[in-house]
Amino acid sequence: MRGKKILVALSGGVDSSVCVYLMQQAGYEVTGLVLHLSPAHESTVQAAQEVADAMGIRLMVAREEEWFQREVILPWAQAYRRGETPNPCIFCNPSTKFAILCQEAQKHGFDAVVTGHYAGIAQQEGRYLLKKAQCLPRDQSYMLYRLSQEQLSMLRLPLETLSKDQVREMAAKAGLPCAKAPDSQEICFIPDHDYPAYLEQRFGKMPSGDFISPEGQVCGRHQGLLHYTIGQRKGLGIALGRPVFIRAMDPVSNRIYLGDAADAFAGGVLLRDCSWIAFDQLRAPLRAGAKIRSAAQEAPCEVFPLPDGGVKVLFDTPQRAPAPGQSCVLYQGEYVLGGGYIQCQIPKETRPN
Repeated sequence: MRGKKILVALSGGVDSSVCVYLMQQAGYEVTGLVLHLSPAHESTVQAAQEVADAMGIRLMVAREEEWFQREVILPWAQAYRRGETPNPCIFCNPSTKFAILCQEAQKHGFDAVVTGHYAGIAQQEGRYLLKKAQCLPRDQSYMLYRLSQEQLSMLRLPLETLSKDQVREMAAKAGLPCAKAPDSQEICFIPDHDYPAYLEQRFGKMPSGDFISPEGQVCGRHQGLLHYTIGQRKGLGIALGRPVFIRAMDPVSNRIYLGDAADAFAGGVLLRDCSWIAFDQLRAPLRAGAKIRSAAQEAPCEVFPLPDGGVKVLFDTPQRAPAPGQSCVLYQGEYVLGGGYIQCQIPKETRPN
């Protein structure tokens, strides 16, 4: 493999910088690619250039703001305004980040692409599989479950076996300028993390509406659906004399329905727009572990294909507040099977014993 040309997605952070270092140590010819997808990415380009200069590699800059707006910002904003809780990284990875990375690699004759994600790739019987990172607290396989077979075939993930501490130690030993840099922020295009303000500035304010109590009575006014998420308990401004949480949001009536704490758990979820890695299509029921958000623990479950291509997931133990728009990712052991977007909850009362 020595001498092969590698394109590394370079952000200037410690993870991607260590990827460059590891590839150089392995004898690859390394070029960096930084994505400029919004005005907030100017600092990312600058940081990536500093790392590239320090490590003696060429840096390519892909300026694709219109692409990012079309493929990520608009669907993400539309989902929030429907009362869903979308994850922009889930939208971005297959449609934008890895699409651009692989496109540029093919255009310029690179043999593979590398990113600093904590996950792994395997190949079995001609199919490319996605694996959890060996350091489970850092595992990012949840964020990559919608990658295509073509994208996975081109991808190398050198941080699969490493912990964050090991990566920082490696960066310090190599004298990299980013060794002590803080972890990257969750929403890269919103530096202050205030996504409601960002959405209202870009797409206009949403109208206020009614909070509906567990008993079905109007009990207050909300500020607009995009300020809230399913399962939220704090910051509601509601005083009912007992803890309540957001059970459902209706974009048609513009109402937010509250529930008591005992009602926060769902017996399962229905999934739409499913994407599979381990196989082309789910054809028979199976046992799996389900993660209903990126930081959640896996929940043992049964998975059933539906005639419309959707999936029914029934948890062995009810799970708290699965949110429409979030992804439910399914695992078997260390491998990612695939997953889909949560369409709705299945009440725990309907879960068969």
